[in-house]
Amino acid sequence: MNITKENVDALNAVVKVDITAADYQDKVTKVLQDYRKKANIPGFRPGQVPMGLVKKQYGKSVMIDEVNKLLQEALNKFITEEKLDILGNPLPKENENFSWDAEDFSFEFELGLSPEFDVNLDTEDKVTYYNISADEELINKEIENIRGRFAKMISQEEVVEGVTITGTFVSEDGEIENKATFVLEDIKGKMNNKKFMGKKVGAELKLKTKNLFLEDDKLAAAMGKDVEEAKALEANLTFTIEEINTKELAEVNQELFDKLFGEGNVTSEDELRAKIKEDAEKQFIGQADQTFLNKLTEYLIDTTSFELPAEFLKKWISVAGEKQLSTEEAEEEYSRSEKGLRYQLIEGKIMKDNNIQLSYEDLKEHTKGFIIQQLAQFGNTNPEDSEVDEIANRVLSNQEEAKRISEQLVAQKVLEFFKENAKYATKEVNFEEFIKEVYNK
Repeated sequence: MNITKENVDALNAVVKVDITAADYQDKVTKVLQDYRKKANIPGFRPGQVPMGLVKKQYGKSVMIDEVNKLLQEALNKFITEEKLDILGNPLPKENENFSWDAEDFSFEFELGLSPEFDVNLDTEDKVTYYNISADEELINKEIENIRGRFAKMISQEEVVEGVTITGTFVSEDGEIENKATFVLEDIKGKMNNKKFMGKKVGAELKLKTKNLFLEDDKLAAAMGKDVEEAKALEANLTFTIEEINTKELAEVNQELFDKLFGEGNVTSEDELRAKIKEDAEKQFIGQADQTFLNKLTEYLIDTTSFELPAEFLKKWISVAGEKQLSTEEAEEEYSRSEKGLRYQLIEGKIMKDNNIQLSYEDLKEHTKGFIIQQLAQFGNTNPEDSEVDEIANRVLSNQEEAKRISEQLVAQKVLEFFKENAKYATKEVNFEEFIKEVYNK
């Protein structure tokens, strides 16, 4: 066997593999001997079938199979030993004169080679890391939300401003019969509001679905439909009032602190505010990290210049999936995936140059971490190590899940590297300023 490589240019190469009969004949003979032992051919006892007959019946297919095995093993070994950094997979070149009736064979494969480039992490004027703080206004809003979550419902005799109403909507055609709770402020228009005002439990109101609620999602919830179905409704309704309540917000006292954080863990409003600030800012770190990573990724893609073996990649894309793509479809898919491929190469270059590695133990520990979090959500706050270990092994045995978690962990490791080594600006903002600046809201 002989393997040679010819560089077409810096990004494309052709590998030629020459295989002679001496390379595969012993393997073919061994397989045919096994076939002879097991062959069940009428007129011959098992193991007594003439080798000539076995060769005639199975020889060519066995030879083709063994040559293909040898070819793949040799090609993979060559790529590994030569340390070829390839994109996609080798693509066989067509040979009009090729015939399996020969004894010696030549195969050629096109390779797409990874480009050489450098990555500049001096992004100081282009990328910002936001340190997001929880200001007093946000803390005040969260305290009001907490008081609302633990509020007492106080029954009222009739509908007035600010009440919560519970009742059942029934349509004339019988298609709708749904119990719902909403606040009077959700109702749209003076005419509809007037129908509710002053009504008592047991009252029946005649309404129409159209223009009944200010927001489509509120209408959908009230009708027991999804939003698109609710938007299309034009039904006459009867609404029967079953409850009228007002909320008495929970007092900011020890009883509330204990409900939120466990008995005695928070003992004053100052400690409550400090805890809300701490928890909020922990969550903000995740948003700040993701924004930073997204912006830095875009910057690196835009500023790291290198060519790709585009024609090879389009050809590879056309045959890589379950269904072969047309030239136009492959062009479109390449256009969609080019930026992602560029960042994969940039990320790989950074990891290689800086010895950022992902071991199975890293992956398993990362998996165990989120398993422990999930178990805690279901009340299991102190799981056995063996239980977590077993679940982690089961999760990672799923290739798709293992791939997803690997990508997640790689992104985390690269983010940590960027935060420690890239040059970037930092900016102190509150959450509202962050939303306005990043999302233009």
